[in-house]
Amino acid sequence: MMHTVYLLENQNDKSWYIGQTNNLKRRLFEHNSGIGGRTTSLKEKGSWKLIYAEAYLNKQDALGRERFLKGGSGRKYLQKQLTHYLESP
Repeated sequence: MMHTVYLLENQNDKSWYIGQTNNLKRRLFEHNSGIGGRTTSLKEKGSWKLIYAEAYLNKQDALGRERFLKGGSGRKYLQKQLTHYLESP
């Protein structure tokens, strides 16, 4: 089973959400349906777009990567990786 660490961008305010799942398609549907939890609630935020993902064979590896990406160094890494996307209008 694959475990995916993912980055969503809110299409209204451009905020980010980082998470991990073993079913990315289902999880994205949940986020956009308001089932995703308080942070990504449809009523609070609106629509979410997947802008980055990494796949892992081991859940612990995915959880470790999620923790890293949620920190300061991880956010800097993502900004560098997504330079061209973030600069586009």
